[in-house]
Amino acid sequence: MSIRDLVPIRRRGGLRRWEEPFRSLFEEIEDIFDRFFGEYEIEPLRERWGAFTPKLDFVEDEKEYRITAEIPGLEEKDIEVTMDENSITIKGEKKEEKEEKAKNYYYRERRFGSFVRTLPLPEDVDKDKVEAKFKNGLLTLRLPKSKEATKSVKKIEVKKA
Repeated sequence: MSIRDLVPIRRRGGLRRWEEPFRSLFEEIEDIFDRFFGEYEIEPLRERWGAFTPKLDFVEDEKEYRITAEIPGLEEKDIEVTMDENSITIKGEKKEEKEEKAKNYYYRERRFGSFVRTLPLPEDVDKDKVEAKFKNGLLTLRLPKSKEATKSVKKIEVKKA
């Protein structure tokens, strides 16, 4: 759809006298709409520019915390998990190359992107028992709670006032 369908510029017999000064404005607006809707792409801008952020799920139960990160298209060797006193960091780099050769053409495409996610660590994590597993594009981090933390949890009954 063009802006011409929304804002009629021309009428039978040419432009009306009041429309003359606005002609260039109407044409400029039409060009803006045509450029915007004509070049619209579905692919997110951050993916085109090489950056992406994995989606995370964070689950807590009585014994541990579990962090699951969706990282499709990577392998274990492309992922690095580090931990310090206060946080855990997930880093990754995606490298993709595609090449096709035929009689009449040669096609080559490269995509590169990286991400870093740093999450604060809960105080009750047993840092010596943290483990990371990667399978089918999902990174799962298991952060067990310390024994002192699991013992000190006390359930308090909620009563109606």
